Amino acid sequence: MDHGNTGDIERKALIFNVQKYNMYDGPGIRTLVFFKGCPLRCKWCANPEGLVRKFQVMFKQNSCTDCGACESVCPVGIHVMSKETGNHEIRREKDCIGCMKCKNVCPNSALSIAGEVKTISELLKIVEEDAAFYDISGGGVTLGGGEVTAQPEAALNLLMACKQEGINTAIETCGYTKTETILQIAEYVDLFLYDIKHMDPVRHNELAGVNNEQILINLKELLHRRYNVKVRMPMLKGINDSREEIDAVIKFLMPFRDYKNFKGIDLLPYHKLGVNKYNQLDMEYPIEGDPSLSAEDLDRIEGWMNEYQFPVTVVKH
Repeated sequence: MDHGNTGDIERKALIFNVQKYNMYDGPGIRTLVFFKGCPLRCKWCANPEGLVRKFQVMFKQNSCTDCGACESVCPVGIHVMSKETGNHEIRREKDCIGCMKCKNVCPNSALSIAGEVKTISELLKIVEEDAAFYDISGGGVTLGGGEVTAQPEAALNLLMACKQEGINTAIETCGYTKTETILQIAEYVDLFLYDIKHMDPVRHNELAGVNNEQILINLKELLHRRYNVKVRMPMLKGINDSREEIDAVIKFLMPFRDYKNFKGIDLLPYHKLGVNKYNQLDMEYPIEGDPSLSAEDLDRIEGWMNEYQFPVTVVKH
């Protein structure tokens, strides 16, 4: 494909990671593109650097030697050496412009920038690098975040470009967007990996910062319109692992159980892989204690779903 500067293909996306050789987020070997920005604030979010749609400084304090090199090159004054302590401090009220000067000058790799602007053609070129692996494994590209629908035009353009090249497409989504937005994107999506976090709207609002009405409307719409959907449930002890909650999910999905486009349920056990990132962003980790589920807990939940002949898989990274 011609990756030249033509038309809408040069729309830009703000991303924070590209992960290759992924085996968990869609069929086959996949490349994941993580979009910045999310309307939810899930307490267990593993990607806090994807929550806001702007550049952010990530700071590994234990690696810093307070040399002051970053202060001397930062054009907006984010990095300062405290006059009282001599220690390196981050002014979070300042907006990072993503120039990368602080990262490049740091002698100890204590700094990184979450956020990078890429054109659609640049992203497509990265995705196409592993086309041979997609062909062999039945894989492709998966767009996630953050929340991919927070940048709907860029997501749509990238999905269209991938489909033009014959690349299988999937998106991970919380589903919290306008119905017309998700249906427009759906035309170019081979598989939705669609989150159900909690069925009770009040509890959902407490856990994720929004209620779930629009999320469930969009999920029904996709299933009714015969788009391929796999439901994903992040599982946390004491939060959504009760029989009552599982029965509510089953009741909601039961009308679609035998639809060919309903691809079953993935259970995603809670993990702490994102905790260090909160520290690097000077954010407080919202989860208290350890809501991890044991293997026995997960077997029990899987058994409840199997009673209703639901296809269910426990995804263990």
